[in-house]
Amino acid sequence: MKIDVCTPTPKDLKDIDFPNWGVWECPVSSFPWHYDQKETCYIIEGHVVVETKDQKVEFKSGDMVFFPKGLSCQWTVLKPVKKYYRFD
Repeated sequence: MKIDVCTPTPKDLKDIDFPNWGVWECPVSSFPWHYDQKETCYIIEGHVVVETKDQKVEFKSGDMVFFPKGLSCQWTVLKPVKKYYRFD
C-alpha cells in the first residue's frame, strides 16, 4: 500500500469541488491511524509527516494526498494541520 501526494492545478481543484468536503483540524501531535476506507484530502494549512513500515511521506499546505483503504500509519503533525477530506 502506498500513500500518493501531488500538487493539484487550479483546474484540478475546480473539478473536484473540494470546498464541499468535510474539514478536519489537528494541533501539533503524533498518533497511529488506520484507514478503513480510501481517503483523499487537500491540505490547506500545516505540515505533516506520515510513516508506514515501507514509506515516509511529508506533505504541507497545497498538497493533495491519497491514502489507500487498509493502510496503517503513524501521523506526526509538525505544524497544526487543516484539511478538506473525502472518503470513498
